[in-house]
Amino acid sequence: MTAVPLRRRSALRVPAAWRRPAALGGAVVLLAWVLVALVDPLLGLQDPLRRSIDVALQAPSAAHPFGTDELGRDVLARTLWGVRASLPLAVLLVAGSLVVGSVLGAIAGYLGGVVDEVIMRLADLVFAFPTIILAMVVAAALGPSLANAVLALLVVSWPNYARVMRALVLGARGQEYVVAGRLLGAGPFTSLRRDVLPNVSAPMLVLAMLDFGNQILLLAGLSFLGLGAVPPTPEWGSMVADGVTQFSSWWLATFPGLAIFSVVVAFNLIGDSLRDALDPRTAGAVQGSSI
Repeated sequence: MTAVPLRRRSALRVPAAWRRPAALGGAVVLLAWVLVALVDPLLGLQDPLRRSIDVALQAPSAAHPFGTDELGRDVLARTLWGVRASLPLAVLLVAGSLVVGSVLGAIAGYLGGVVDEVIMRLADLVFAFPTIILAMVVAAALGPSLANAVLALLVVSWPNYARVMRALVLGARGQEYVVAGRLLGAGPFTSLRRDVLPNVSAPMLVLAMLDFGNQILLLAGLSFLGLGAVPPTPEWGSMVADGVTQFSSWWLATFPGLAIFSVVVAFNLIGDSLRDALDPRTAGAVQGSSI
């Protein structure tokens, strides 16, 4: 009788979705920006707020690799400093939208009835307006600042999470393990917390990761329109807006725009890979394509 050799499993097994070049590239780019945000004060670059009219609107050179703006401020220093505003605010915005939307959506989907109608009609009211237009109205009413811009985007972002969470809870609350828990005496909120939410968290995590890029774009858009960062705060959207007024100085808008582009693409690539890793319907296909 011939012995069948056993395949040795690696102690650290990386999911196939994370071994794809797109996922690795997105992770490297995002990690690079996170490191820049952490060590930027230690890089020895010029002060992003320092003005020097003598070198105003200077093209990229050895002294100023990204050039200077109309006030002589170094564009490289301002671009790298801008990530310290964009990334933390994006994390705060997505986390807040995820928490608010998930809680309201879970309550609406599990309890149903009047509670479901009230929450979903409120979400439909937000969906009735274009996202950026409603965010502009809220931000204009609150006044221009990054904090108010984040609050305005939170107001318009939570319904996306609420609708997805409601649909997931509606599909899960009729499962046998949930019904069995209720028959054993678990209350509605105990059943929701213990039996339902752990089984619907993966799709919400994927949605949050894919939403990072969108929120960075919206935050930059509000700053571009003058409803976000207040000068002289270095922020990518406001820097692009400054470049529009100095169109002949191409470097003013190009480098902040490339920064926005790289971060958004990185988050989207990581979000796609996370979805493939957590979704059992696509995990097999990804595993087969990586062999």
